[in-house]
Amino acid sequence: MSDEEEIEGEGFVFKDSRSSQLSEDEAESHDTQSEAQQAAAPQGQAQQPFQIDFSTFIMSLTSSAFYHLGDIADPETGKTETNLPAVQQTIDMLIMLREKTQNNLTEEEAKLLEQLVYELQMKFVAKSKK
Repeated sequence: MSDEEEIEGEGFVFKDSRSSQLSEDEAESHDTQSEAQQAAAPQGQAQQPFQIDFSTFIMSLTSSAFYHLGDIADPETGKTETNLPAVQQTIDMLIMLREKTQNNLTEEEAKLLEQLVYELQMKFVAKSKK
């Protein structure tokens, strides 16, 4: 027995499921299975992954800051905690993003960023005074 014969019997088996490599019966069966899988997916559920844009990214950072301000409770414990250094860091990141993206944002994105920075700064000052 040669080395090739031993190797040939071991390892992975690859099956080409492309319709050009299948018999007519196999191709019809494969197509029917694919259609059944697509029909089984919930109607309201999106097929593609979530698309992130600049506004979504900014809102994500802001919600993190609101969590650290104590405005949003921890989902697991239900408790609120204040971490002002983390809030300051997020505000600094948003300001940096505002400066680095100046004249490159849509009017809506620029307005959203400006409003969120202002709101976070006001809440930060209010929490710092307490």
